[in-house]
Amino acid sequence: MNAHPPIFSSEATPETTPAPRTAAPIDSELLDTGKPLFDRVSRDCSALTTKAYSTSFSLGIRMLSAELRAPIQAVYGFVRFADEIVDTFHDFDKEELFRRFKADTHLAIQEGISLNPILNSFQWAFHAYDMDIAHVDKFLESMERDLDQTAYDRAGYDDYIVGSAEVVGLMCLSVFVKGDKGQYQELLPHARSLGAAFQKINFLRDLRADWAGLGRTYFPGLNLEGFDHEAKQTIEAEIESDFAHALEGILRLPKSSRLGVYMAYVYYTRLFRKIQRMPHSRILEDRIRIPNRQKALLLMGSYVRHQFNLL
Repeated sequence: MNAHPPIFSSEATPETTPAPRTAAPIDSELLDTGKPLFDRVSRDCSALTTKAYSTSFSLGIRMLSAELRAPIQAVYGFVRFADEIVDTFHDFDKEELFRRFKADTHLAIQEGISLNPILNSFQWAFHAYDMDIAHVDKFLESMERDLDQTAYDRAGYDDYIVGSAEVVGLMCLSVFVKGDKGQYQELLPHARSLGAAFQKINFLRDLRADWAGLGRTYFPGLNLEGFDHEAKQTIEAEIESDFAHALEGILRLPKSSRLGVYMAYVYYTRLFRKIQRMPHSRILEDRIRIPNRQKALLLMGSYVRHQFNLL
């Protein structure tokens, strides 16, 4: 077998003395083509991801102060990509894709850069708003469960809610309070309740799709054949309690974030009321939605109530 030729020539190269180099003047305009430009492109990718995947979330973000939109979109993009890997990429090796995504997330945070624009955007938000790495790890742990776990007991369900939703709310809270640790601690339990309420509504809305498409149910001990009016009411009572506690915190958020979070709360409350009015059998037949026209009306109503201090 012929050996591969060397990449570099084996012949000796005469030594030469390099000519002295004069430092070139720095063109400040060129500085915008390096990491700063890449960071902007990365944040644009997060914004595009948010808009493409969630019209309701995008509407809520538009109600935040301008400086808060990019970091919240960065969090959404990170969370969305992880969820897509475990829930939709069925024609690929999801375990390997998730392993890489998880490793790349940690590298992005450690090194302050990633060539995955979504992770580069997220690591920027993570550092800029002093997020907790334990929250990132807890979220990834819950997402990893979705690769093979299809049923939960009460303890497992509660733990999954913490990782898949509550810690995401805490990442967002880090952005909303802009580094105010006292305000963060004060609002922390309310942010967790809001994340839990949103996730439980998602589970209820997607009950049929999760079972038929993924063979999965999150509610503890629930067999879909046994899903009846009583089971539905039990789940709804939990959501009511989470919402009531969450609203107390929303009203104490800084003005820069209050309207956007309240808008998300109003949207999910309307979705929840629609689910409540439906018989349990309908939940197993359709995915309940709020039409875009109604979303726009909710947005307008939320804005008026916020501007006139009617929350």
